[in-house]
Amino acid sequence: MQDKTGRCLCGAVTIAVRGKLGPVSYCHCSQCRRQTGLYYATTDALITDVEITGRDSIGTFRASADAERAFCRQCGSALYWKGDGEGRISLLAGLFPNPTEFEGGYHIFCADKGDFYEINDGLPQYAASRD
Repeated sequence: MQDKTGRCLCGAVTIAVRGKLGPVSYCHCSQCRRQTGLYYATTDALITDVEITGRDSIGTFRASADAERAFCRQCGSALYWKGDGEGRISLLAGLFPNPTEFEGGYHIFCADKGDFYEINDGLPQYAASRD
């Protein structure tokens, strides 16, 4: 996969990734659902492969003791989820323009998913984290 550049809705934050992006992970936990209205769809990258511009427009929120979520302060776009001490960052797949060349990977925290939709794409489903 070639290098990818994505951005928030207003363009204040740009995220450039050199190298490989992982398959799309769909997180159905209540925190992701509350932040986005449905579920988080992310693709992972090594932190060392990611360059973020517009950091003055980024706000962060710690929804749990061991991770932060980032969003654009200008337009509210969710940007990423990053676990403390991890060498990877989960970037929102929707930040990147089509064609993304992304492939669906798996669903996590399915035991916590909303009751108003079904998961029927045939991808692996995990009740909690994949780890």
